[in-house]
Amino acid sequence: MLQENFIKVGGNTIRYLESGDSKKTLVLIHGLGASAERWSGVIPIFAKNYHVIVPDLIGFGYSDKPLVDYTPSFFSDFISDFFETLHLIRPNVIGSSLGGQIIAEYASINSSNIEKLILVSPAGVMKQSTPALDAYIMAALYPNEQSAKNAFELMEGSGKSVSDEIVKGFIERMHLPNAKLAFMSTILGLKNSGSIAPRLTSIYSPSLLIWGSIDPVIPIQYAEQFVSSIKGCRFYTMDGCGHTPYVQKPNVFASAVLKFLSEK
Repeated sequence: MLQENFIKVGGNTIRYLESGDSKKTLVLIHGLGASAERWSGVIPIFAKNYHVIVPDLIGFGYSDKPLVDYTPSFFSDFISDFFETLHLIRPNVIGSSLGGQIIAEYASINSSNIEKLILVSPAGVMKQSTPALDAYIMAALYPNEQSAKNAFELMEGSGKSVSDEIVKGFIERMHLPNAKLAFMSTILGLKNSGSIAPRLTSIYSPSLLIWGSIDPVIPIQYAEQFVSSIKGCRFYTMDGCGHTPYVQKPNVFASAVLKFLSEK
């Protein structure tokens, strides 16, 4: 059963989804402008073997959106507070895009607090924009059906249409109070921060990097920096997938993750 919960983290109300009753925990961290629902295709699969916890990051989804500077270090501190509030001890963690950069930032300081780490097309190394990212930013600033549908289809990269549910959910969230401010503050925070590359060498949790082969948002060429910097990092390419392979091919994605998590 999928439960929706709300907790106070550092004085802010944070929403998260929860499923599964295993003693092993798996936390899923979404990307820029998304919410916990982005993981809906894989949550039921993971919940068969793990206690799955999926927050709306502070500033996004249906969590509070305080007027602060949304920098990578701010998000890393939030993850630390979130884990502490929920008494999560050495969870397995998956982070996608912005979520990947956030959890990599956290792991570079707190690697001993993570059992295993999975990064999906993480941000943090690419500093210039791409047409798909530009379209997504425009859709966030001017959220309507046409702009959102165009952005998500570009991000997928396969030419296939995107579900109405994804489009409508994005539009609804971007019309929430302070949603655009939090989004743009995050963009500026990422732009003004240095590359995460030097800090990746401090990560020693067993790590897996997953990247869509046709990702137009953060192209797969940026995978090399992560693989070469994180000690022992494994690499898995999702053929024919764009920026969110767990949405496009949830069963293939979940299979790769579960195989990695089950290995000693």
